[in-house]
Amino acid sequence: MKNSVLVILASIILVSCGTSHTAKKYTYKRPAASYKPANSKKLNSSYTGNLSGKRKSVVNGAENYLGTPYKYAGNTPSGFDCSGLVCKVFGENQLSLPRRSQDQAKYGQPIEIGLVKPGDLLFFATSGSSISHVGIVHNILNGGEVTFIHSSTSKGVIISSLNEAYWNKAFLFARTVL
Repeated sequence: MKNSVLVILASIILVSCGTSHTAKKYTYKRPAASYKPANSKKLNSSYTGNLSGKRKSVVNGAENYLGTPYKYAGNTPSGFDCSGLVCKVFGENQLSLPRRSQDQAKYGQPIEIGLVKPGDLLFFATSGSSISHVGIVHNILNGGEVTFIHSSTSKGVIISSLNEAYWNKAFLFARTVL
């Protein structure tokens, strides 16, 4: 009986490990520049559309990873989770941030969403009420739509919009570290 239980447990462990699969590399297609959802909100951003210095470098660095697969606890070009992507991109720009999104949320200065610029950080509660996700502001489109680069569990590193219902509902606050 004891041996049977051990054999069953060993089988379960072997089978569960064997069902994992390699993360898929997604081909990212950027939305057309004219894309603007009907429900977009006008924001009073001071962003003029011109990027330079660290902001430009951070955004360009994040763009380089578009299509990289999601990997739990990943922080390398073979796979990222959300905070790993932020750490990697900011680290490549000589800006050290903590590894966890909850800790990243304590750095820099709080900023109103209407004043964010590319390179700022957005924080979300995707499960419950505590911080569980982070993204890097990518652009402020005509009409004030805020887009951000992040690592999603289903599609890897992509650009999303705060106008998407899921992200709009989950959004908590923004911070600037640049």
